Amino acid sequence: MLGIEEDKMQPHKALKYPGLSRQLTGKVKTSDQSLYEIFNIDAFEWLQAAPMNSIHAVVTDPPYGLVEYSEKELSKLKNGKGGIWRIPPAFDGNKRMPLPRFTVLTEADHKALKDFFHRLASLLKCVLVPGGHVFIATNPLISHLVYESFIKVQFEKRGEIIRTVYTLRGGDRPKNAHDEFSDVTVMPKSCWEPWGLFRKPCEGRVQDNLRKWKAGGLKRISSTEPFKDLIRSSPARKQEREIAPHPSIKPQSFLRQIVRASLPLGEGTILDPFMGSGSTIAAAEFCGLRSIGLEIRPEYFTMAESAIPKLAALSVQ
Repeated sequence: MLGIEEDKMQPHKALKYPGLSRQLTGKVKTSDQSLYEIFNIDAFEWLQAAPMNSIHAVVTDPPYGLVEYSEKELSKLKNGKGGIWRIPPAFDGNKRMPLPRFTVLTEADHKALKDFFHRLASLLKCVLVPGGHVFIATNPLISHLVYESFIKVQFEKRGEIIRTVYTLRGGDRPKNAHDEFSDVTVMPKSCWEPWGLFRKPCEGRVQDNLRKWKAGGLKRISSTEPFKDLIRSSPARKQEREIAPHPSIKPQSFLRQIVRASLPLGEGTILDPFMGSGSTIAAAEFCGLRSIGLEIRPEYFTMAESAIPKLAALSVQ
């Protein structure tokens, strides 16, 4: 697996992405030997400066309205007490990953979510080529807020990718009344994660759009097997979490499947505007696909610098 040359690290200079409409400053890591660039920068600022029709697919797991990734909530997460993050108890000696509790979001939080995703969808509509797809991770409780925003800016909803995964979310008896209502579950136990799938409208027929823009469809698994909307998945493995201890890391076994599918001809550039620890970028690197990652938080950007080549080198099933 190709690595990154440390001497290519260029702190606080003009970003090198070709065709930017204006100069931006930030921290960028590039290499002539790799297929990716990562930027320590606000995603919205980068998207506003990026040229139209320059990205072929987007694969991302965004921070929902920035609620759970606010300084206040991250501080509570680090302290292991209070806030939106649920810190699960250890099980069989294994410490489990924290999960955000979306049931505590207020009406104001919901409005912030809608505004956030409407702005994101509007900018992605500009930078994506015609026929470009967006794969966006969400949650059954709030997915409608995300989907509504993308549809309002005239993205085509192309279904959902269902990632089957067992988490600690849901399935509990009424709080402080477990014995009295022992046969009652307040919410179904979550066994799946939806990834919204949207497409910027094609120019004419799909075949013409594929010829001109290299986008419009999804890459098949094989000549006899299409890409499917149900993907069986486990949480990120211990080795992955040790490499990239991000609270929302997604497993390489899942991400490699969707980044491969996102470029139907294996050509073009994948963008992750909220790359976190860089797991999407690592998956693209493993698949031999060009990618760009954006991350505003310096600590996660630093994590991604180290994690991407290590995650990309992992052998997973």
